[in-house]
Amino acid sequence: MRNFKMKKLLIATTALVATAGMAAADITITGHAAAGYHSGLAGTAAALDAAIAADTAASTAATVAALAVAREAAEGIYSNAGVDFAMSGATDNGIAISATVNIDAGTEVDTGDFEFDGADGGTAGLGAVVMSGTFGTLTFDNNGIDNMYSDATTHDISYATTLGAVGLTIGYDATDASANATSMQATYTAGGMAFTLTGSEDAAGTSSELAVSYALNDTVTITADTDQAAGAEAVQTIGASTTLNGVSVAISSANDSTWDVSLGYTAGGFALSYATDEADAWEATASTSLGGGASFAAGVNASDAMYAGVSFAF
Repeated sequence: MRNFKMKKLLIATTALVATAGMAAADITITGHAAAGYHSGLAGTAAALDAAIAADTAASTAATVAALAVAREAAEGIYSNAGVDFAMSGATDNGIAISATVNIDAGTEVDTGDFEFDGADGGTAGLGAVVMSGTFGTLTFDNNGIDNMYSDATTHDISYATTLGAVGLTIGYDATDASANATSMQATYTAGGMAFTLTGSEDAAGTSSELAVSYALNDTVTITADTDQAAGAEAVQTIGASTTLNGVSVAISSANDSTWDVSLGYTAGGFALSYATDEADAWEATASTSLGGGASFAAGVNASDAMYAGVSFAF
C-alpha cells in the first residue's frame, strides 16, 4: 500500500512540474449567419459579358462556368453561415499569442462595396497568427495582410510598435519574390492634430500619402491630404466633417475635380446613410438592430444594385 501511495504522489508531482511552464489558454467559439436578396451587385453578369465579348476563346469551359456564376450574381438569394474559433494564450515571459480558424459555407455579398462575393468553399481557413509583447506586435498571415497604402491584400507579415508618441507599422510580402511589396505607416497625435504618413513600394514604383486632421471642437473636424500614387500626378484633398445629435455630414474636394458628400443619421439601433460624388454615383443604406444578435440591412445605389437581408451573430 505504501508503494502504491508513493507512486501516486510521484505521478502527481511529475504532472505539476510538467504543467508549471504552461500559461493559461482560451478558446472562444462564435457563429454567424446571413440571408437575403440581391440584384445587380458589382462583378455580375454585365461586367462578365463585357469580358467575354473581348475574349475570342469565350467557349471554354472556364468561361461558361464564370458566366454561370455571374448570372447567379445578377439577381437572387444569398445565404451563408460560419463558425469562428479564436484562440489565445501567453508564454511565461509575457508574449501573448493568438490565432483564428474559421469555417464558412454558402453565398456571400459585400454590403460595404455592393459586391457579390459568390460561393464560399466551405473549408476551414486559418486566419492571422499574432505575437505581441513589449517588443511590439508581429502578425503572420499568408497573403492576408492589407497593403497600408492601397488596401490590396498582398502582405504576409507585419510588425507594429510605438516609439514615444509615434506609432509605426511595417508590412512585407515575403512569398512573392517578383513583387517584394512593402508598405509602412507612421502616426502621430498632438492635441487636436493627427498626422498619418503612409508609403508603399512595389513593382509599380513608390507611392505615398500624407494625411492631416484637426479637431476644431467636439463636433467639427477638418482634414487635408496629399496622395502621390506611383506614376501618377499628386492629388490634394481637403474636407470637413461634423456630427451633432445623431446627424453627421462629411464633405471633401480634390484638385482633380472630384468631390464627395455623405450624410448620416443614427438613433438607437437605427442608422441611415446617403453618399454621392461628382459622377452622381450615389448610394443609400439603412440598418437596424433586431435584438438577440440579429440585424437588418438594406442598400441601393445609382447602378440599380441593391441588397436586403438579415444577419445573425451567435
